[in-house]
Amino acid sequence: MRTSSVDQIILEMFAKEQSHLTSQEIYEQIRHRLPALNPSTVYRALKRLVDTRKISVSDMGTGSAVYESLSDGMHHHLVCQKCGHVYTIGHDEVGDLFAVVQQKKKFHIVTNHLILFGICEYCQDLATNKE
Repeated sequence: MRTSSVDQIILEMFAKEQSHLTSQEIYEQIRHRLPALNPSTVYRALKRLVDTRKISVSDMGTGSAVYESLSDGMHHHLVCQKCGHVYTIGHDEVGDLFAVVQQKKKFHIVTNHLILFGICEYCQDLATNKE
């Protein structure tokens, strides 16, 4: 099985499916197109795509790593620990933070998908109204 074909099929799937998917979900979605496909081939393809910054891998607090396309550029997420809602924020909103850390700590950041956990405004309001 040609690696480029698996990589391309995964990228095509992400072009249609704009969400965070586990490796198992990706495997399930594309295996009908490649009947000889096995999960280890998907894992290797995902690693290649992460290494070439075509997709990102993150821990969104669900217990499994999730993958997402970077075709629309780098972006990041805020995850509410109460309701689970995921908010997307642009790289321009955190890019300065990355630059300051890199400069002050002499540390080259390779993270391409920052996840910040907290409590959203809606859940904060619910908590305030219960008091």
